[in-house]
Amino acid sequence: MTPCFIYPQVTLEADGPGNTYELINSVLAPDGNVVENPECVHPEFGRHITEVWDADLNQYVFEFYIHVTPDNDRCINFDRQRMEIKTYGGSPDNLKGVVGERIEYHWKFRLPEGFQPSTSFTHIHQIKAVGGDDGMPIFTLTPRKASPNRMELKHDNTTNVVTVPLSLFEGVWVACTEILTVGVNGSYSMEIRKVSDGTVLLSYSNDNIMTIRADNDFIRPKWGLYRSLDHPDHLRDEAMRFAGFSIEELAADIRETEPVTPDKVSLLQNYPNPFNPSTNISFMLPEQSQVSLRIVDISGKDVQFLLDGEASAGHHQVQWDGLTHSGSLAPSGPYFVLLQAQGHSYSRKLLLLK
Repeated sequence: MTPCFIYPQVTLEADGPGNTYELINSVLAPDGNVVENPECVHPEFGRHITEVWDADLNQYVFEFYIHVTPDNDRCINFDRQRMEIKTYGGSPDNLKGVVGERIEYHWKFRLPEGFQPSTSFTHIHQIKAVGGDDGMPIFTLTPRKASPNRMELKHDNTTNVVTVPLSLFEGVWVACTEILTVGVNGSYSMEIRKVSDGTVLLSYSNDNIMTIRADNDFIRPKWGLYRSLDHPDHLRDEAMRFAGFSIEELAADIRETEPVTPDKVSLLQNYPNPFNPSTNISFMLPEQSQVSLRIVDISGKDVQFLLDGEASAGHHQVQWDGLTHSGSLAPSGPYFVLLQAQGHSYSRKLLLLK
């Protein structure tokens, strides 16, 4: 049976006015900055996320503000506006999704009554990729101006997989559950329910869908307000509320590689990469340990086990000749080297070229 690891659930809750950006960063990137705001052009307003008391939930929540004028996208893009929080490359590994991981995202949100979306885009949630072809979101939850206005769940920024009336979401708190398995042939589901009575407002599930592209390094979530200014006359100043963010990963033992230090297991650079017909995979153990070393494809499927047993402390080198379990040559493409040792897992991406 494939070993799995459960990583601690990460939660982000408002705790009262003040130090809001610091609170968000402390959870989503303790050593970084994950708040994308328009304050470079609109400093007189102050911070565009505050913490306010919500009588319906009986707790403090985050309120995200966006203004038709003068807000823009971080003084980088002027045809759109962005007020979002995210995880990113500087976030802890358990907040970034890599191939084989099963991830659950939970959060609550409340659109104000009469919310006015753009005819182009007004994203309130995205799953985006990092590395390689990462320009387009993998999944997007976006209100859309139409007749009548609607809420869309989009895949790969092109396909509407679900469309429901936007009026269902206005002025009410809803709870969103999003579950995915990361892979080129992954799985995905989203369900949104009213907090007050549990009524399902949006539901979608697909057990064979792209949740990461073959050349992406990882995926990450974003929440907030990101909208087009193609038709500013369609828009108004908005204040949207969020609460109860959580990220929980059940990993099929894929982890980003930790740095080489004397007290940690280290999966070192495999070489050559790309390779044909073989590659040398190096790793270092600080002490004797049970070790599993295997190759998986981009969907997380096992290709070949290279090592499964006791290994001594020190440097080790193992060769993969590009063969599968059956002895046939694996197809050209991206693969992952997965090392499990001393209760942790590490990964390296490599490319096989025939």
